[in-house]
Amino acid sequence: MEKKRTEARATSTRPRDRGRATKHRLIEATARLCKERPGAEVSVAEIANAAGVFPNQVTYYFGSKDSLLVHAAFLGLLHDARRVERIGRQAPDAAAFRRNIARAVLAMPSLPSVARALASGISKPELAPVVDQHLRLLFRQSERFASQLLDDRDWRARRPLSVEARTFWSTALGAVLLVRAGAHGTNADLDLAGALTIHDEPDPG
Repeated sequence: MEKKRTEARATSTRPRDRGRATKHRLIEATARLCKERPGAEVSVAEIANAAGVFPNQVTYYFGSKDSLLVHAAFLGLLHDARRVERIGRQAPDAAAFRRNIARAVLAMPSLPSVARALASGISKPELAPVVDQHLRLLFRQSERFASQLLDDRDWRARRPLSVEARTFWSTALGAVLLVRAGAHGTNADLDLAGALTIHDEPDPG
């Protein structure tokens, strides 16, 4: 009897594992296509072919191509954010950290795709929870990184790290949305480093 129950659990688990693997392949393939062809429209057929699945599996697992594009955009952003963290760790002091982080974030290749994902969350309410889920993950990842960095370097922040992470990314993503909306200017016009309060000087007073 116990053997049958174990076999039943294994049988029911395998389809879930296959489903997770298929979803992951779809997200990875979409993120890769969007990176290779920034700004270009990617079709469901192209995504399915790149992932080695049937086109109808896009809607089966994600509901729509737009939902898949949101997942893929934020996967690319999280990958880019990890590379930015490596750059931040190499900074010799807090001032260099703020400058280097700001410069690296504004150059991230995933930002245009994320800007489109944010716009989708605004225009299509059914996608807003997906966008919110990924933003929360981004904020938590950045907060953990900052917490470890401050502990390792004995640096400080002038506000809670949850606020630090949210403020920084809101500034960066807001700047990208402004550019996509037609606002004139360059990265030099934005003081993204000023959105960070991480420092290595004694607190005043």
